[in-house]
Amino acid sequence: MTGWRGPGLLGRAVTAFVLTALLSVAGGGDSGRVPGCGPARGDLTVDDLPAGSSVIRCAAVGRLLTRDGVGVAVPEPGVTVAVEALTVDGAARGLTVRVAADGTVSYDDDHTASDDHTASGDRAATGAGSRADSPAACDDSAFTTADRKEYNTYDWFIGDGPMPGGISRAEARRAFEDAIATITTSRNDCGFADTVRAKARFVAATHHEADVDAEARCTTRDGLNVWDAGDLSSGVVATTCSWSNPVPGPRPDQLIEADVRFNIRHYRFTNNPHSDTCDNAYDIRSVATHEAGHVFGLGHAGPGHGNLTMYANSYICSTSARTLGKGDVLGLRRLY
Repeated sequence: MTGWRGPGLLGRAVTAFVLTALLSVAGGGDSGRVPGCGPARGDLTVDDLPAGSSVIRCAAVGRLLTRDGVGVAVPEPGVTVAVEALTVDGAARGLTVRVAADGTVSYDDDHTASDDHTASGDRAATGAGSRADSPAACDDSAFTTADRKEYNTYDWFIGDGPMPGGISRAEARRAFEDAIATITTSRNDCGFADTVRAKARFVAATHHEADVDAEARCTTRDGLNVWDAGDLSSGVVATTCSWSNPVPGPRPDQLIEADVRFNIRHYRFTNNPHSDTCDNAYDIRSVATHEAGHVFGLGHAGPGHGNLTMYANSYICSTSARTLGKGDVLGLRRLY
């Protein structure tokens, strides 16, 4: 009986071709790429991971994904992460990454629950004009909402590092609590009753940090809603990153985490902006109220609505955003 000699020349050629194809699909080979995906390792751009591609097949989960300098860590299937940035030149840039349960990725360009305040010098560049050119807060009904909300109670923590304005952690907690309560009770000076059913609860201080990096990009979430202060890129006064899950029916997504960070590297903050010593500082409560609005699903009011809390700018030494305008209240009522 003659022993088996293995495949002939043609058989070996076919085998080599098949192996090469399999390696290519798996991200091996010389290219290190999966067809339709970006590089097998490192950061990605939206061009590397186009809409309709699979974060599973492309091994993209947890990797930084950027567009025009705005970035998020790609979430796991069934999760949406959103970030929105305003730069020093006033150009609004946003990125929302939705990953379906099957791993398919898509992008939204509309308003989301994440925001970066611009520095005071950016006001003219936003094209919004001055506050005097905008309707009064109680006359302005403009608002936008994100496709998500807090259906239960927003349980939040405060970081254990330095706080904005150099205030104590206890004082920062009171300022943040007051700002969050402005949203959950729709506090306003316009005479609108509180019909908003949103809830929040402070839990404790934590050694965890907000899941935001020094470039104001959303990193991988850790499951805690953390408010803190630290380094962000120049031109960003504060930022919020939010993650959500879809819910059955035509309803907004369920918030699963929202983190807020103040930029104490480049900007000054004060808890007493009415004092004679307020010099080029942002009111902590005003900024925090705006960010809390994003946490609970409000988007930017947009250019020409500079007297609303959800307008995309904070004003130096101003407390006007501590209470809501008509549009801010209407947006919350739409969600809650």
